[in-house]
Amino acid sequence: MRCAPPTHAAPRLRPAFQAHPIALGAAWMALALATPVLHAQQAPVNPTAGEARSLSTVTVNASADASAQGLSPAYAGGQVARGGRAGVLGTRDAMETPFSITSYTNEFIQDRHARSVGDVLQSDPTVRVARGFGNFQEAYFIRGFILDSDDTAYNGLYSLLPRQYIATELFERVEVLRGASAFLNGASPNGGGIGGSINLLPKRAPNEPLNRVTFGVSSGGQTQLAADVARRFGPDGDTGIRVNAATHHGGTAVNHEDVKLGLAAVGLDWRGRSVRLSGDIGWQDHKLQSTRTNVTLASGVTQMPAAPDGSANFAQPWTYSNERDTFGTLRGEWDITPDVTGWAAAGARRSSEANSLANLTVTDSTTGAGTTYRFDNTRKDSVDTGDLGLRGTLQTGSVGHEWVMVASHFSAEKKNAYAMDFGNTQATNLYDPVYAPLPALSASAIRGGNLADPRRTGSTRLTSFAIGDTVSLLDKRLLLTAGLRHQAMEIANYAYGTAVQTDRYDQSRTSPLLAAVYKLDKSFSLYGNYVEGLSQGQTAPSTAANRGEMLAPYVAQQKEVGVKFDGGRFGGSVALFSTTKPRAYVGADNIFRSNGKDRHQGIELAVQGEATRGLRVLGGLTWLDAKQLNTGAASTDGRRVIGVPRLQANIGAEWDVPGVSGLAVDGRLVHTGSVVANATNTIAVPAWNRLDLGVRYLTEVQGRLVTLRARMDNATNRSYWASSGGYPGAGYLVVGAPRTISLSASVDF
Repeated sequence: MRCAPPTHAAPRLRPAFQAHPIALGAAWMALALATPVLHAQQAPVNPTAGEARSLSTVTVNASADASAQGLSPAYAGGQVARGGRAGVLGTRDAMETPFSITSYTNEFIQDRHARSVGDVLQSDPTVRVARGFGNFQEAYFIRGFILDSDDTAYNGLYSLLPRQYIATELFERVEVLRGASAFLNGASPNGGGIGGSINLLPKRAPNEPLNRVTFGVSSGGQTQLAADVARRFGPDGDTGIRVNAATHHGGTAVNHEDVKLGLAAVGLDWRGRSVRLSGDIGWQDHKLQSTRTNVTLASGVTQMPAAPDGSANFAQPWTYSNERDTFGTLRGEWDITPDVTGWAAAGARRSSEANSLANLTVTDSTTGAGTTYRFDNTRKDSVDTGDLGLRGTLQTGSVGHEWVMVASHFSAEKKNAYAMDFGNTQATNLYDPVYAPLPALSASAIRGGNLADPRRTGSTRLTSFAIGDTVSLLDKRLLLTAGLRHQAMEIANYAYGTAVQTDRYDQSRTSPLLAAVYKLDKSFSLYGNYVEGLSQGQTAPSTAANRGEMLAPYVAQQKEVGVKFDGGRFGGSVALFSTTKPRAYVGADNIFRSNGKDRHQGIELAVQGEATRGLRVLGGLTWLDAKQLNTGAASTDGRRVIGVPRLQANIGAEWDVPGVSGLAVDGRLVHTGSVVANATNTIAVPAWNRLDLGVRYLTEVQGRLVTLRARMDNATNRSYWASSGGYPGAGYLVVGAPRTISLSASVDF
């Protein structure tokens, strides 16, 4: 019996938003243009463009990490910074860094209406956003390797922010470091970081008082209210406090989806003559109702089904996913001598999750027929982490040294329980969903632990020691960096329900780094590096004779060379890289062992800055050749890796409209080439293009800065499969979001 669509969702603004997107955008533009006339005041120019300014802007130049290095300054155009944090090497200018780094500023995050880390990275030509295994976790393909959102770092420490979804109100910048980083950052807790790493920087009080309130509304009737308040105290402004609070509530551009989010965060810092301290505490509560799940193709399906309409919802009305997190950090730095600085940092997170899912498995790609079943989970996480180190400089004759020593520790414990009723399926359809009431768990359901009281199922302990030195020669034109990190990995699994340890993994590895930068002149620099990635080895499946055995750590090897250009207001880079990662499979003797490898090699091109006065650009392209090698099977050997396109490209441009001070329009075109959805490459996901448009207007109303923004993402309302895979070896699909319109107004007072 076909049930009516769910009726619990809040009233929608969707019909007007979707039926008349151009009219709505025009109305918002008219409001923006009318504002200065109504108030009879001169509007300011965009603070990031041109030299004339009629409004002062708030500049955050307090340290974001209790470090004398502080934030890397913004590059021309204000969309990205001049550099970023290169792990233990600290914050460095991009032209002096032997890696590819992009740091997206808070100004850019606000102007693109980014709600999460994934929204920010939609502008990155080297990253594609996917979804984690079995739920709604964000995952990121960097150079074709998967990085889960719980492997992101917060101010240099892993896994402190919410595990599945991180709202942008919680951070100041998004830093993407491309390439393997075992030496720079240590092994990530969940095995990511082979293709790159993501570091989020916290907000700090600027030198000027900040009072900002933002109100927004978007397709589906979702509303957003946020407050950002900051002050500095003391005779020299040495003490700062910054408070952020936000709530999001309502539907989305997808029918019957509902989102609720609440968060609060406080950042404190104190800076003395030789000592700097900072701390953060935050809370986030994120709830999803009737959110579209991943789509899996049944084993008998041999062709790709067409993507459904972007606004259609095949999720069951009773499905939900809730996540609540509390986290905090402390960091301090002491200048022991003029040339030696010591630091210490610590952080913790406590979180709880609960969800009831009904992922769709398509059995007929032509008709869209498929099945779902109920799958419930509960989980609790406890994370404690920290590091301490020494950093210094010295001169030996004409040779300069920047040395660093660091020790780090990470520990995490997860408690988990589940009930999976895959024997009790319900019929549905990708294109014409059948909505059914919540099915009771049947007697045949497979249960792991008690959903109401999950017990320990896993623990992770990571300990490492690193030492490195950057040597400067030829009047600092040649920079040579070498380093070693010894990493110990202790991982244990426990039986569901009883918490009895079932297996233990205790391995260690020393990872090297060799890198060089040669500055041809002020505008060009050449760089190269050899660096390794380190991740936990896979566990033998239940079908193998050695089931449950954990393999030795996987060592990924990366070689990279590149050239960087900085013309003062416009810059770019080209990188050539090759990374190999071991893989494992069950051989003819039924033994699961490490054999073969995935090889990812490619070229990256990136540009940023002001192409001409009033025209800012940001984008680039990545060509990737990602293949499975020595797989032990002719059907997969030499085939492409799941979910990795050969070509992906982004180009974004922002233009200050002549004759209308404060008015800027922007556009972003995203291209993702075809990817494969299975290891044998017999099923391909079509390429897709997406056009995003935006407008921003700054004005002054009774002495207060007002910023009006409007965006239309997926302006052509294209239906497409946004990604395939988000977990190694899995090729599940995620439907792209439909046309989404969002409006916001920010007032500084």
